[in-house]
Amino acid sequence: GYRISQRKRKRVEEIFGWLKTVGGMRKSRFIGQAKTQMAAFISGAAYNLLRIAKLSDSGVKA
Repeated sequence: GYRISQRKRKRVEEIFGWLKTVGGMRKSRFIGQAKTQMAAFISGAAYNLLRIAKLSDSGVKA
């Protein structure tokens, strides 16, 4: 059980690491919870789009 939880934890930590470094979510530049939450949703959507692009590229051979 612990080994599985560590694998899942690594995956979650990678997401938060990306959001902080690339997604610009280390420090919020917005005032208010609604604006900050919207920025986080947009950054999360960008991360998901990158993941989808990488998945589709890995499965296709030219």
